[in-house]
Amino acid sequence: MLPRLTAARAPLTRSIDTVSETGERLSVSIPAERALTVYVDKRELVTLMTLGAHPELLVLGYLRNQRLVRTVQEVESITVDWDVGVAAVRTREGISDIEARTSSRVVTTGCGQGSMFGGLMDDVAQLVLPQATITQSQLYGVVDAIRLQESVYKTAGSVHGCALFRGQQMLVFVEDVGRHNAIDTIAGWMWMRPDEDMRGDDKIFYTTGRLTSEMVIKSAQMGVPILVSRSGITQMGHAVAQDLGLCTIGRATHKRFLCFSGAERLQLEAGLVGPRLRVA
Repeated sequence: MLPRLTAARAPLTRSIDTVSETGERLSVSIPAERALTVYVDKRELVTLMTLGAHPELLVLGYLRNQRLVRTVQEVESITVDWDVGVAAVRTREGISDIEARTSSRVVTTGCGQGSMFGGLMDDVAQLVLPQATITQSQLYGVVDAIRLQESVYKTAGSVHGCALFRGQQMLVFVEDVGRHNAIDTIAGWMWMRPDEDMRGDDKIFYTTGRLTSEMVIKSAQMGVPILVSRSGITQMGHAVAQDLGLCTIGRATHKRFLCFSGAERLQLEAGLVGPRLRVA
């Protein structure tokens, strides 16, 4: 049985008055960042800074990616109330040893300070990713779809976007103040669709942010072995991706990209680009 979720929404942007370098007064849009304090079975867990586009899915994906719940059926309900900035999670049987499991926290490089509870690398070695490949034309289709996507970033800037693709088909697009929030929201979205094919062997994950160890691990936890970004990769992100056999493609803009790891999953196609193409 799937959890019951409210459908709380909040404005994603707000207008403020500014003064330009010429002294001109301008009204501009900025992201409406807000705090959401998460309670699990009446125990305060964490405060997330978020745009609040899909807060229930964000909380569900956060619990999933922090490995606090193993299946979506463990969660009975998630209720979000923006009047008080609270998300109340009720589980069916509680979370065993939650105090011990959340006592050790690694603050990651995610915007707004992402964090991962417990031993950051404890479960990574157990992950087995499906066999999957991406063609060069599919990659260009993904990059082009992101370019055409209407977004908060285009009107207000200062946010990260993440998307899940099946081939070149965009399944879901999420923006938030931190890329870790956006990927958690998509993880929650996937969990709420058990009747749809959410296996990772035909999925591609895209993020506007850099490919850190946190992003690589979360993509792998979602079973998606191909991760694309318009930004670069960190040393730890690269090391984890290599250990997992996960394909990371960065600096992907227009027809340019670098494949940092898992090049065996990338199928290059002759004639699509000139000699400046590089595969690392």
